[in-house]
Amino acid sequence: MDTALSAERLEVMQHVGKDLDGLISEYLKPIDENWQPTDFLPDFSKENFATEVKLLQESCRDLPYDYIAVLIGDTITEEALPTYESWLMDVIGVDQVDNPSGWSRWVRAWTAEENRHGDLLNKYLYLSGRVNMRAMEVSTQYLIADGFDIGTDRDPYRNFIYTSFQELATNVSHRRTATLAKKFGNPHLSKICGVIASDEMRHAKAYKEFVRRILLVDPSELLLALDDMMRKKIVMPAHFLRETGVKMGDTFAHFSDAAQRLGVYTTNDYIEILESLLVEWEIGSIRDINERAEKARDYLMALPARLKRIAERTRVPELAYEFSWIK
Repeated sequence: MDTALSAERLEVMQHVGKDLDGLISEYLKPIDENWQPTDFLPDFSKENFATEVKLLQESCRDLPYDYIAVLIGDTITEEALPTYESWLMDVIGVDQVDNPSGWSRWVRAWTAEENRHGDLLNKYLYLSGRVNMRAMEVSTQYLIADGFDIGTDRDPYRNFIYTSFQELATNVSHRRTATLAKKFGNPHLSKICGVIASDEMRHAKAYKEFVRRILLVDPSELLLALDDMMRKKIVMPAHFLRETGVKMGDTFAHFSDAAQRLGVYTTNDYIEILESLLVEWEIGSIRDINERAEKARDYLMALPARLKRIAERTRVPELAYEFSWIK
């Protein structure tokens, strides 16, 4: 990104960040009042711990293969948060050295809330007895070590567009796993996935609000950023996911297939999220923008229909993949 554009982005970030205290208090919860993973897990210090673990394992025994695979993939995605925090700390306008109480405070506080998700799911899967934990832990370490490239560069506009989309996608995924857990006779797991989904929706509202505020002061550049992100396609943060002996990214493709077969997160969900963002940000009615931004707006408004036509021709592989994670 050129120097002039970076300076403009920094100025907008400083403008939006003036109300950071209000944004943090509205979209993030006080730590002492927030739920923690142990609130949903058997207590090792209690006499009935072994009984509770046995009941937990019985409730997981009949969960379908694809469901376990998706739950593990979701867990690894959540556990790779150090990667996401380090990426966001390098975004223009986020400065933990000279302005540690600014946007870097949001990044740290958001990460801290998100970190609970992986902790909870990891411990649950460990207790379930259905998972080869070492294989899963290897995949987690690979994902953090490999990092990721979500196509946003250091641009806060692209990063906030990405996080808006991604938080909505994870909300859909966790909400669906909650619904399916209940269907499969596991209300405990359903509650776990449900509280995580609730966090994701609250975080999505925050990032959507950041984008909305940027649109008020710099609509042309935001539209061009959105156009660029959608042309490249929003990739999931775990798109480099792999297992031992598997090429980087190959495991993610199999994980995505399992999610599609199960109906947890599908191509249609991707399109519906895009449609919802176009409506919420009122992209179709944005005026007083430059010519390039007008073309971007028109492209974006026509995109959902184009993606739907492509989705109609897309088939989900029926061939099940054997994950090293599942016993």
